[in-house]
Amino acid sequence: MNKIETEILYADPEGFDDAVAIAVTKLKAGEVVALPTETVYGLAANALDESAVAQVFEAKGRPTTDPLIVHIGRNEQIHDVCELSAELDTVVQKLISEFWPGPLTLVLPKKAIIPELVTSGQGTVAVRMSEHPVMRAVCCEMNTPIAAPSANRFGCISPTSATAVEKELGGRIGLILDGGACNAGIESTIIRVGVGEKRPELHLLRSGPIVKEELQKMGKVIRPKKVRNVKEAPGQLESHYAPATPMYVFEKPEDFVPDPELSYGLLSYRGSEKEGYINLHDWDQVEELSPGKGKLPEAAVRLFFALRQLDESGVDVIIAEPVAETGVGVAINDRLRRASAKTRQQ
Repeated sequence: MNKIETEILYADPEGFDDAVAIAVTKLKAGEVVALPTETVYGLAANALDESAVAQVFEAKGRPTTDPLIVHIGRNEQIHDVCELSAELDTVVQKLISEFWPGPLTLVLPKKAIIPELVTSGQGTVAVRMSEHPVMRAVCCEMNTPIAAPSANRFGCISPTSATAVEKELGGRIGLILDGGACNAGIESTIIRVGVGEKRPELHLLRSGPIVKEELQKMGKVIRPKKVRNVKEAPGQLESHYAPATPMYVFEKPEDFVPDPELSYGLLSYRGSEKEGYINLHDWDQVEELSPGKGKLPEAAVRLFFALRQLDESGVDVIIAEPVAETGVGVAINDRLRRASAKTRQQ
């Protein structure tokens, strides 16, 4: 694609309204704009404009078999994009009352107004309402659903800052709204919602900041052993969120056998000498997810930033420690496994 000039516009308190107005003008004109959410930065387009949505796929190099998440600015807009029976609507209203605005994406039957390009030809659409003030304001001003996958090249590390978006898509898109660093750090939790016989059925398609224990209060959480239909929701491909540098995740420290000819970077959970991999090797670069504390929410916030730092450090190989498989740690480990899948397949 032809290279274009990329502008970064600061959506700080003084320039917030102007930045939002400029973004809305461009979106209404059929352009794409990178916007911050609480999870990662998204590449936004008018979800009802197929030519604009096509630009998202082109800029990212994303296959059209991978569906997009649709963002809305008001709860009632869910009825504009989703075809809900009375029973399903009751379940959905309870979920959005509890978790929206926030990092929970619902997969629901779509209305015909949503182009098939957005949903990869599926009869369902993934929809959410971000709690980030910039994305919320743009959605409300547009008063039209916005399709916004992560603002990175397809399969690469998700961006959690405007700088990271520029590194990924600079020269491919015209505008990035800088709303600061994302405060969740990993992509939204995705569930497919069903009425169920006794309790609502919540099929967990992608782990994220809203964890299984929170969802269990709202219904029966079903976690498929393997997602059969990768077109049902984003983030289902085995290889995703990957650095350019080869990366491995070892479940046990003794599984790591270094090659003396290679340089190694470590993605450490706590950087602790008592546990983890810090003493296994004379690492060329170390990035810690939750230095000394071992707090999983902090690790989630820092995950993609730290992974990008290692990827840009020049090491030959990245080694990542897994974290505890509990709470948001489930989502962190999921991203680590997918980020290393391409290396394992080689």
